[in-house]
Amino acid sequence: MSKQYSFNIGDSVVYPTHGVGKILSEEVDNYGGIEIKVYVITFENNNMTLRIPQSRATKVGLRPLCSNEFLNKALDVLSGKKIKLNKGMWSKRVQQYETKINSGNVIAIAEVIKELHSNVEKSERSYSEKIIYNDALERLAGEYAAMCKVELEEAINKINDKLNF
Repeated sequence: MSKQYSFNIGDSVVYPTHGVGKILSEEVDNYGGIEIKVYVITFENNNMTLRIPQSRATKVGLRPLCSNEFLNKALDVLSGKKIKLNKGMWSKRVQQYETKINSGNVIAIAEVIKELHSNVEKSERSYSEKIIYNDALERLAGEYAAMCKVELEEAINKINDKLNF
């Protein structure tokens, strides 16, 4: 059973498929005569606003920012030993990478970054690999930036420093 979280207006939260957002307000929507309390969440990185029913927030994966300990474990993955690039069908690997990225788990996201980073300096990386790598990098950097209260660019630099350690 997943943990129930309580959120307040102004809290930074993570929605697994979109990354870090901020709770703008709590409102009541009316659907077919039924009143439903919703969180209104904005995502600055892609100018998007979501309305998530409070009763389903945990079920859809909405969570607070990760702990410092968890973030440090993710950063350790980045500076750890090289992860061998998964061999096999690209379509299967894409599914695995996207599943990890959309899980919202910073350690899983760090694993994707670490695995794909080996081709960063090489021109071997395909266009779709670059897209997946950048998505993962933005997700981890977004959470790092929100946790450490730094700009996104600084968070990306920190992640790159860990990768090149």
